Amino acid sequence: MQTDDFFRGKPDEDVDWSEYRTGEWVCQLWELDVELMESLRFGPLPTHADLDVAVTLNRLLHEDFVARGTRHDERMNDEEVVLAVKAHRAVLERLGLKPPQLPFRHHSGFYDYWRKNDMSGGGGWQARRECIEELLGPTRQALEDLQEVEYEQRFKNGPRGTFRNLIFAAVGPKPKIVLRDAVNNDVEIVQNAENCLVYSDPLSAQGLTWRQMVTWWQVNHMPTAEEPEAADALYRRLYRSLDSLPEQTVLRTYCARYAEPDGFDLPVLIPQVYLHYDPYTRKSGGHSGALYRQRMDFLLLAPDRSRVVIEVDGAHHYGIKNPAGADGRTAYTASPRLYSEMVAEDRRLRLAGYEIYRFGGWELTRPDSPQLISDFFTELLNRHKKPTP
Repeated sequence: MQTDDFFRGKPDEDVDWSEYRTGEWVCQLWELDVELMESLRFGPLPTHADLDVAVTLNRLLHEDFVARGTRHDERMNDEEVVLAVKAHRAVLERLGLKPPQLPFRHHSGFYDYWRKNDMSGGGGWQARRECIEELLGPTRQALEDLQEVEYEQRFKNGPRGTFRNLIFAAVGPKPKIVLRDAVNNDVEIVQNAENCLVYSDPLSAQGLTWRQMVTWWQVNHMPTAEEPEAADALYRRLYRSLDSLPEQTVLRTYCARYAEPDGFDLPVLIPQVYLHYDPYTRKSGGHSGALYRQRMDFLLLAPDRSRVVIEVDGAHHYGIKNPAGADGRTAYTASPRLYSEMVAEDRRLRLAGYEIYRFGGWELTRPDSPQLISDFFTELLNRHKKPTP
């Protein structure tokens, strides 16, 4: 919300040219929206939250009093200031904050106040500016604190638990993962560790970007390489972990975005993920044990702290393979058991705080599948941007 939202423009015939200051005529092309200010005294606006209104009102009063005390180009007259102060007080009280105690009610009162308190003469403008900051600054800080709390609450999609390990992109024989400490979620890859990648760097609040993943790859695998060379090598390594044409199409289509402006700051699309967050770990009652879980096709750690799982479902996800027919073609018989296992896993992940999207393998073999995938990711990334304060 902007301070201009509290004003309405005047038609040309209503412009008041009656005031003359410091050698020039002054016209007021805007007037305060009195109805809006009055409505704020009795309840929130339908279009803006009280917190946003309070921040903007505080800024308006600060700017207008400073203008009156320094440049004499304030936007409100005395009556309008009174309305703005009353609206400001009402909104702050609804937010549970104590309104500032102003020793004056309007611009004329402020003028009398600074004259009585030795804020006239040379350098007086700075004293008047500091006076307004002392009166309205604490309220601004309290509102910013509330904004920070609200900002954190907007990160509502993240799962419980803390980031421990990210095991992904296996090639060849798949890894066998053992839980060594169920309390601390310490894991160990006891077989085929050389075939997979393990990311265990601290994860920022804004998820995991392609740039962060490339930096990790440089440090651990290509310390002498420049960023473009390392990025190309990492992409090829991730691509090798996929043996399905539909999955390859998803990765290839998404990763094309990395070449766009600011593309390295996009969330990285991580293929073939085995282990990621505590809630996804099946606790073993305090003793070691192998971890058996369905591998995720893709994981995206978004800047709004959402954890997005993307699955590409071939026929084997919901059907049992039949012997090849006389024509050599293979058919599947729908399996209620396999389907039930798949949707049960979806429910468990959603309850743990994850967001899941499934593609049918068939739709990703169509000629228009790259456009379909691109449109999906455009909407997904717009939905999961970092919240604005």
